[in-house]
Order: sequence, then structure tokens, then C-alpha cells
Amino acid sequence: MDLSPAEVRLQCRQGTFNFPTPGIVSGFLQANLVILPKKMAFDFLVFCTLNPKPCPLLDVTKVGNPEPEIVATGADLRTDLPRYHIFRNGELHEVVTEITDIWRDDFVGFLIGCSFSFEAALMNAGIPIRHIEEGKNVPMYKTNIPCNTAGKFSAPLVVSMRPLSPSDVIRAVEITSHFSKAHGTPIHFGNAAEIGIANLDAPDFGEAVTVAEGEIPVFWACGVTTQIAILQAKPEIAITHAPGYMFVTDVKDEYFCR
Repeated sequence: MDLSPAEVRLQCRQGTFNFPTPGIVSGFLQANLVILPKKMAFDFLVFCTLNPKPCPLLDVTKVGNPEPEIVATGADLRTDLPRYHIFRNGELHEVVTEITDIWRDDFVGFLIGCSFSFEAALMNAGIPIRHIEEGKNVPMYKTNIPCNTAGKFSAPLVVSMRPLSPSDVIRAVEITSHFSKAHGTPIHFGNAAEIGIANLDAPDFGEAVTVAEGEIPVFWACGVTTQIAILQAKPEIAITHAPGYMFVTDVKDEYFCR
């Protein structure tokens, strides 16, 4: 889809873009979103700091201000994502396409790097991305790897998976090593059971993709880890992107990721 980041955000604001964002606006950083009340924002900031692999921070908004001034001047986190999850007391309460009516003056927004950002670099190197080929959302799985705890925030690491040929795995590790703000290098490849994943055909988020004979599943840390942390912390209210429906920034990949 040949759109600029601003055009994607405008279409989200107008309610005409409501799709997962893999492969959208290649070359620009995409971001996970977490919005929390101010009283829980510091502990969440510490959680991100202690867990930089799944939670690489790109921007934190001023209290009550929905504009992410560092990564997308003039954007509005209340309207400029395709889909939002609203959590109340640790339970998913609602899925919506804008949050203007529930925005509060004590909200703080966090934007966290996303692995969609390095996919263009992989494809430019001739490495196929299966979920894009199949027109699906990337498969995501909870693992048995614990994150570091901060206050009430704790979670098992969530990973995204891309099946690759053995030769492409080596190149993918090298390429993604330059994308520290988009989760960087994989955390595991090969036997999924070693990190607590019983069935690749049953992802916890996203959609299953084809793993061809001879291919190796490769797992990257995933920002959806933050949603598990929210479920366990049980804030009175929290808002996130829907998994795979990311915020598209104005920042070129190489600016934050080299």
C-alpha cells in the first residue's frame, strides 16, 4: 500500500483504515501503544527500562497530551491507530477504532518499537516474510521466559515468529542486529517447545502461517508483552493497540535503529 505515515494516520482518524499494518509504509518505524493513568506510568516506565528487548521505548507523551511529539508531530494517539484495546481492571473490556471519548487529563502514552519496522530490510535482502506473503497478521506466542518485574508489572515474554530457511536465518540475525529499537536480534530459533510454545498452529495473538519443510521458526521479542503485563497489573483502565494494528510514525527506520 503506497501511503505516507501521515496518510495512514489520517485514514485511521477518518475511520477508513482498519487493517493490520505489516508491510504498510515500509522504511518507517511502527510502534506498539500503551496508555496508562499517571499514577501507574512510572512503574511501567521502569518495566520498559528493565526489559528493553520486548519494550524498546520510542516516545513518552506529556501527561494529558495525546501528541507523540518525538516520533510524529501533530499526530493524535486518540484517533490515529487502526484499532485499540481497552482494558479495565486487567480484563479486555472493548475493541474500538478511536478513544477520544474516554481520554483523560491524567493519561500518559508510551510508544514502543515494533518488529514490523525491520521487515522491509529483510525483504530488501531477499528474505521472504511469510505473514506478508499470506496476507495475515504476524503470529505471536507467550513463552516460558519471565520478564523483569517493576511494581505491579510482570509478564512472560511474548514473541513474534517468522519461518526462514537456514541460510536466511544467519542473514536475518545480522540485519536485525541493527534494529535495537525494533527488538533487534531474535531471542530463539528452532524448537519452539524450548521456550514454552506447544503448537505453532495456535498462536496466542495474530494468525498462524505456513512453516514449510526445512524451514526454521525464528522468534523475536514482541511488544505485545506489555499487554500481558497490563493484564497482570490490573490498572483501573489501560489502552493499547490491538495486536498487529500499530501506530505508524514519521521516523525513518535508520534514524532510531542503526
